[in-house]
Amino acid sequence: MTAIRVAADIGGTFTDIAATLPDGTIATHKVLSTPADYAAAVVDGVRDLLARRGVKGRAVEEVLHACTVATNSILEGKGARTALVTTRGFRDVLELRRVRVPKLYDPLWIKPPPLVPRGLRFEVTERLGPDGTVVTPLDEADVDRVIAEIGKAKVEAIAVCFLHSYANPIHERRVGEKLRKAFPDAFVTLSVDILPEIREYERTSTTVVNAYVGPPVKAYVGALADRLKRDGVAGRLLVMQSSGGILDAPTVMDQPARIVECGPAAGVIGAARVASAAGMNDVLTLDMGGTTAKASLIEAGRIAHTDEYEVGGGISLSSRLVKGAGYALKLPVIDISEVGAGGGSLVRFDRGGGLKVGPESAGAEPGPACYNLGGSEPTVTDANVILGFVNPNALAGGRVPIDAAKAKAAIQDKVAHRLGSSIEVAAWSVFEVASSTMMRALKAVSTYRGRDPREFGLVAFGGNGGVFGPHLAKELGIRRVIVPPAAGVLSAIGLLVSDVAFGRSRGYLKQTLDAKPEEVARLLGELAEEVMAKLGPWQKTATLSRVASMRYSSQAFELPVSIPGDAVTAETVKALPGRFEAEHQATYGHNFRGTVPTEIVALSVTATAPAGGSAESLRVSSGRGEEAEQTRRAYFGPDHGWVATPVLGRAGLGPAPRSGPLIVEEYEGTTVVPPGASASRDAIGNINVVFEGR
Repeated sequence: MTAIRVAADIGGTFTDIAATLPDGTIATHKVLSTPADYAAAVVDGVRDLLARRGVKGRAVEEVLHACTVATNSILEGKGARTALVTTRGFRDVLELRRVRVPKLYDPLWIKPPPLVPRGLRFEVTERLGPDGTVVTPLDEADVDRVIAEIGKAKVEAIAVCFLHSYANPIHERRVGEKLRKAFPDAFVTLSVDILPEIREYERTSTTVVNAYVGPPVKAYVGALADRLKRDGVAGRLLVMQSSGGILDAPTVMDQPARIVECGPAAGVIGAARVASAAGMNDVLTLDMGGTTAKASLIEAGRIAHTDEYEVGGGISLSSRLVKGAGYALKLPVIDISEVGAGGGSLVRFDRGGGLKVGPESAGAEPGPACYNLGGSEPTVTDANVILGFVNPNALAGGRVPIDAAKAKAAIQDKVAHRLGSSIEVAAWSVFEVASSTMMRALKAVSTYRGRDPREFGLVAFGGNGGVFGPHLAKELGIRRVIVPPAAGVLSAIGLLVSDVAFGRSRGYLKQTLDAKPEEVARLLGELAEEVMAKLGPWQKTATLSRVASMRYSSQAFELPVSIPGDAVTAETVKALPGRFEAEHQATYGHNFRGTVPTEIVALSVTATAPAGGSAESLRVSSGRGEEAEQTRRAYFGPDHGWVATPVLGRAGLGPAPRSGPLIVEEYEGTTVVPPGASASRDAIGNINVVFEGR
């Protein structure tokens, strides 16, 4: 009998629920998100799904969760009132940042304000050298003075980051001890606990982000766990990390910066499992929901990761070159490009009269005009209703009634009238503009990084991924699109197939050939003990991966280089420069062939243990029957006009390709197969959209 596990993923419009049932099938459920209290939709959705399937809450072993609390706290500026304690003379590191701007030709660009205002940044007399030696002892009286000032400031969180503490944590540990004693209710974060590596700004920023989102994340996760228990669901609560591994709730509440991009990460994990099961090693992923669209790259079966990330300030992608718009977060993150284009994205005109879509969204409240929940502004979903792509009566199996008249009124009055066009041309214009916005996200992870999208497949998911994915593939020259079963809730299913994982790093700045094997082995061993301790019951099945962050001596950024085997020998260290140069060649297209010395900057260890099932074993059932095949008029642009289009369920497709246009409607989402493409269903249940002649 399969263990019962429940997963919940919060989106801007819908909260998606998925659960593994005793018979091995996966049940799905969608409810509108509740922005005023996101936990309410999670608890209600889990309760509804379990009740509908006749499962008692006490039978649930685990609840897996991906949320937007940390991200929203930063984007909306609603994190905790935070203080920073730092080395005397380094109070303004957060203000100085890096000498970079994200918009080279925008002289009016203004950098976002620091998460900790200057009046809450406090200096302490102490100084360590880069090798960890004490240059200036910690002034205890100075610490007491700062504690008194922090007490007057009435803060909720405190970040501590001293110069070179990665080499010697003694001063940070002492100050942290005194702060926790003086302020037992405050959320205290030490840089040596979150990022003990070089680079003062990145380390300070990451520590501050962790402190800033700490109280809201701790309050939310703790309250959610309590509410689930009161509702009879007593299973262990696990939360997705930005790196793609799930982790127990207490660790997440202690290091909440690890979950800033956890929702999109779950979707990429699910997409990677689906692609692997379908025999596709090179794919782009497109996750389009109600508010945003996210893209990522899976190459040779490997998910792209980065630790060069910025959150907030309008940043939408990871890049070593485009920086300065957000707050640095130097923790492992799945490399995802994100744009403000979703089903609920608002349609507007800029000052020059140009049609724009997003990034503002109607969300779940008031929602698109067609939801009839109070929204009156035109959105992408309203345009799709007019085009015939979206069911004009209801979505999500009838849970979301659609008022087509409201959609027509919004597009006619506020788009078509302004363009001086017919309503279908106006709706198609909205569709095309939204598509071009999402195209930027797909290109950001492919063509902008030297990859030809024509050599990749596309996995489209999210509530709107199947609507736009085939059209985008056609424009990019991609031949094959996969829309997996329950694509609209794939992020929730991604939680069910994710591994438990936890990683730790430590600064280790040495010329590679000067590194002592026994010293490297000792540090890796200590890190292994730390990460294994966090895995709890999963220790027995965990495997360890070890990485050295390396660079050429003259470089400013590192590349991750795996350290093979279990033991670290002189041969292991001697082989690292060659391994680094191979990685440098693969990443940048060149290396210096042994003519420039290399150095190690940091060492890291990640423990990973399997916790979920494989995509091959997924049998998804919404518990709702499919409607008989019908026909609906749909508009496919000026080249094709209105076409009488078959509308069917996924089960209506078989292994034999069926020519488009087609519309496949399901409880979790809709797939639009345009003219010139064919669709079939494989043994796993994927819809395969293939473009002929490619």
